[in-house]
Amino acid sequence: MTPKWIKNGDAWIWLNAAAVSISIIIVVGLLGLIAVRGLSHFWPASVMQADYVFPGNPLSRIIGEVVDNELVSIDNIRSSGIQIETQEPVLERLLLKTGNRDILGTDFRWLIAINLKNIHYPENIIALERREWGNFYGYIKSVKQHGQIIAEGEKAWPMLQQRLTRALDLAKQIKQVEKNEIGDINYEMEDLRLAERRLQLDQEDNESNLAPLHQARKQLDADYKQLQQRLNLLYQQINQDSLVATVADGTEVEIALAKIVRAYQPNALSLLARIGLYFEKLAEFIFDEPREANTEGGIFPAIFGTVMMVLIMSVLVTPFGVIAAVYLREYAKQGFLTRTIRIAVNNLAGVPSIVYGVFGLGFFVYFLGGNIDQLFYSEALPAPTFGTPGILWSSLTLAILTVPVVIVATEEGLSRIPKAIREGSLALGATKAETLWRTVLPMATPAMMTGMILAVARAAGEVAPLMLVGVVKLAPSLPLDDNFPFLHLDRKFMHLGFHIYDVGFQSPNVEAARPLVFATALLLVLVIIILNLAAIYIRNRLRERYRGLEQ
Repeated sequence: MTPKWIKNGDAWIWLNAAAVSISIIIVVGLLGLIAVRGLSHFWPASVMQADYVFPGNPLSRIIGEVVDNELVSIDNIRSSGIQIETQEPVLERLLLKTGNRDILGTDFRWLIAINLKNIHYPENIIALERREWGNFYGYIKSVKQHGQIIAEGEKAWPMLQQRLTRALDLAKQIKQVEKNEIGDINYEMEDLRLAERRLQLDQEDNESNLAPLHQARKQLDADYKQLQQRLNLLYQQINQDSLVATVADGTEVEIALAKIVRAYQPNALSLLARIGLYFEKLAEFIFDEPREANTEGGIFPAIFGTVMMVLIMSVLVTPFGVIAAVYLREYAKQGFLTRTIRIAVNNLAGVPSIVYGVFGLGFFVYFLGGNIDQLFYSEALPAPTFGTPGILWSSLTLAILTVPVVIVATEEGLSRIPKAIREGSLALGATKAETLWRTVLPMATPAMMTGMILAVARAAGEVAPLMLVGVVKLAPSLPLDDNFPFLHLDRKFMHLGFHIYDVGFQSPNVEAARPLVFATALLLVLVIIILNLAAIYIRNRLRERYRGLEQ
């Protein structure tokens, strides 16, 4: 006999509650793991110095920070050729970030913990974050200007901080000149070249038409020479300072301050100083550009590209999805053909995303983009303008990928609007179009926003189709800048999802890239949550606005 608590449905309620609870625990646990593994990377850890000793190997001194540890069996250690005199079946192995890749050939080493002797944490160890070759760990010896020592011993560290501040300021000025001012001149020079080519194609390249172009080019050349002189002076100033440091084995190394991003003494930092440095590194990760094959620096271009692509996709997908849903629900005759179209729309949601990428590459990039170049950008050929992957084609590809979601959600919203509202509007003399535009669609906007929320959630995390239609490992310029027409839909862009794939699977330095995978994944989740919360807020406002009409 079936128990009463099963018959009345209590069992299924508890089963459903348990399933939801388990799902929430799994999601929260996963996000917690990603957050811990990703955000802990930016904490300035202490750097130890130790002697690494084992039989058959001479004494070697090690400087580095412990980033991971694991337990391994003694048999596995001995099978790799390392002889350990111990009776313990399992030993601890430490992953040390030793830095100095330009000297040691690698900046991470796995070491047996029991072979590390005389472990201590000297306060005068310095850590240098460099633009190339990763971190440097060692001891500062002196600071030089034009090859002459200007400070050494205890005076070297304060002098380094002073000179490094100056070098970082000069580096910002160099970046401003190279990327913005000279970049603007190069952009204008390219526009002049294309304008001259356009005149040649139209057979209007006479002196009167070419004279303004030549005059503008002369002015740009003069401006470029002035900027080049200024740039040479900045490089002379930034390259005059360097420091001399010693590594663990006593080898002296000279490093130009122009190659250093940050210098600090990790073992001498107070808790407050560590917290400040932590947030400084975190801000750099969010707002700076990547360096060192995307394993150092920040990911701002990827954040910017992801958000812009999603916004463009939302602007494109919403009208098409709403129009299709309105036609199917309000105008199309309900019959076999309409049911077939609805089945096709639902099936589109199950098509693998890479298929959409192939379609976007063939139709949007090669066909549409190629024809656009022939019609409007013939002066730039054979170099493509729109006939190459870019952010516009990526947004259109994802719009097609997500349009079934918007159609289905909008149709559901339209079907929930009472028939009496339509009849009342028509009875008052409104046309069907006016009823649809002024009454039905406003009441269905919450459902439209629901469809857009689902579309944003899926589109922001897609990677496979974007690899074919616009995303790149490193984009030299953002799609939005101060050069006319300001929004450059033909440009390639960076994406957080592809950045995770690139850093996690294509990085030449796996150990350095691993924590950045977690940090970038967490940031991608946060970006999706923020976009969705914004859409949910708008949907709730609209729902409150039209709730009275539904009653």
